[in-house]
Amino acid sequence: MPLDGLKRESLGALAKNIRLQRLSSGEFLFREGDQDKRTLWLLSGRVELQRGGRPIGILAGGTSAAAAPLFPGNPRDTSIRVIDPIEYLTIDSELLDVAITWDQTGIYEVAELKQAAESGGGDDWMTTLLTTKAFHKIPPANLQAIFQRLERVPYKAGETVIRQGQDGDYFYVIVDGKCLVTRETPLNRTGLKLAELGIGDTFGEEALLAGTKRNATVSMLTDGVLMRLGSEDFRQLMSEPLLQRIAPARAEEIIARGGQWLDVRMPQEYQTQAIPGSLNIPLYFIRPKLGTLDRDVPYVVVCDTERRSRAAAFILVERGFDAYVLEGGLNQNLELVRRSA
Repeated sequence: MPLDGLKRESLGALAKNIRLQRLSSGEFLFREGDQDKRTLWLLSGRVELQRGGRPIGILAGGTSAAAAPLFPGNPRDTSIRVIDPIEYLTIDSELLDVAITWDQTGIYEVAELKQAAESGGGDDWMTTLLTTKAFHKIPPANLQAIFQRLERVPYKAGETVIRQGQDGDYFYVIVDGKCLVTRETPLNRTGLKLAELGIGDTFGEEALLAGTKRNATVSMLTDGVLMRLGSEDFRQLMSEPLLQRIAPARAEEIIARGGQWLDVRMPQEYQTQAIPGSLNIPLYFIRPKLGTLDRDVPYVVVCDTERRSRAAAFILVERGFDAYVLEGGLNQNLELVRRSA
């Protein structure tokens, strides 16, 4: 049975994330009860299907029954044990769902997937966007509109994309090349290096979400291509679906269950008044500090208002963190500071 949802032209992009793998006789592809976020297709060989430890059937690659994904439920309701050595395709289920949602026309078959996986395919900006975490959490209608409104812009090495102090106008996704992020300070007028960004990285959201000037300069380290989305489209189509604003009571529940307050104000602001036990990382320093944060910990992001919190939370959520914005910020929730003291 063919899989509906993707045009043939999209296979090259999708194939970069499909893996052709093998298993030997006696091994299990997965077991009943496994939490598994992969979609799998059997290409060749035979497997035994089991439930409750008992055989319930045999499936052979190359048959019409094998054209459908292998028991895609999560958790798995069936165990699959290899009888003869098998070849199978595997892809991240969430990525596949995003791709199908984005493009509901055309069909492809398992045989075509195998051919695409083996042949690879040229670079495709859609590949990068579909594998960017932020795009996995956006409603289908918004996703469709985003792809229609994105603008492809080539840049040369050394070109400045955004400059510190300018008004925010676009959100950017790097689909080819590398960028350098620098920030000018009173002690370093030439610019302090904050980060290097590569394919799949994004930038420009801080000024759009906070309604402020650009807080850093981004320039091209190499020739490259960026996709950009206008500020209003970004706010309506991307930022609103991704950001989770929560009331103080809900925030305290998250903290009580092992969450962490994350204060994104400047150190001098933090030292004047802050929630005890909170972690202080200024907004402009969030990207370089991502490696110090725990992806298993939910973060409740705070600032005086919500401006910087929204920008920081977007960066975190976009990169796979569980992050929330405190409604009203600290200015409207001073009781949190007093109650926690």
